[in-house]
Amino acid sequence: MATGRSVTESGALRLSTAVAAFIGVLALTVSVLSGSQAILLDGLFNAIYAVVGLFTLRVGRLALSPDDDTYPFGYGYFESMVNACKGLLMLGVSALALFNAVTALLTGGNAIAAGISIVYAGVATASCVATAFALKRISRHVSSPLLEADIENWRVNALISAAVLLAFCLIPLAQALGWYAIVPYVDSWLVIAVVLLCLGVPIRVARRAILELLNRSPQPAIAEPVRAALTSALASLPTEAIYIRMVRPGRLLYVTVHVVLEQGHPLSIAEADRWRATLDTCVRQISTPVLVETLFTGARRWAAPSAGVDPVDAEATGPEGGAERDDGR
Repeated sequence: MATGRSVTESGALRLSTAVAAFIGVLALTVSVLSGSQAILLDGLFNAIYAVVGLFTLRVGRLALSPDDDTYPFGYGYFESMVNACKGLLMLGVSALALFNAVTALLTGGNAIAAGISIVYAGVATASCVATAFALKRISRHVSSPLLEADIENWRVNALISAAVLLAFCLIPLAQALGWYAIVPYVDSWLVIAVVLLCLGVPIRVARRAILELLNRSPQPAIAEPVRAALTSALASLPTEAIYIRMVRPGRLLYVTVHVVLEQGHPLSIAEADRWRATLDTCVRQISTPVLVETLFTGARRWAAPSAGVDPVDAEATGPEGGAERDDGR
């Protein structure tokens, strides 16, 4: 049964996809009528986002599913993959638009129909602002990397559309003042400015998602509070070392805790399960959804960092490089 949370997220993603499709079709149509490369760029951005949005809807549902035999570590990485695709596609379209704009500048500019372009830019700006506000309201009740990426996209989209509207409004003004020489170049300069100003967004989205796919540890703002809470919770347990490893594919924080107990310290299965419950609750107070796996051992070699070599060799190399708290130091 779908939860209220999943339905809300799914509805938000459907809204984002529908608006992107609407603006994309409108922009591509108006770009033909007006001859504007800036509107064509906007149309391509939104058309690509709408197509990727269809996959986003599916991934949003998968991300709420438990792991299975086919995907034993769950579907969180699908979220990172979708966000990486969004960022890389936006980068590709930006590079193409920048190339076309520079080419147009070198060949005499590009004359456009200002009237219909102004109307389009006004409709697009209003649609983007309304969508960004709607998604932001929903995000207060839903924690979703997919939704956060969409909100960032619509904020940028709103800025782009507003800049396009302002630039197009300058064309009639320039014509009224008799500055006809600059009119053919307004559209190309506008494309260049938009691409350069917004280039950081797709780079940031793609970089973050790719690092998640590469299993990099989460940002310190997430990792450090979890690490400190786990270490504090285990303070009363006699340990030689604690190794904490974290990755965050999509929305799921995956934490493994290897606890090396002091030699001779007895720990029954029931006690170990109580410690697991304690640590799970501890992490959930900081971040959710989360999966915490806690393993207890009396030998450091089963917990220390390893490159897949024999555990005896791993013990001989020492604990350097691990996420560890060593009580013996």
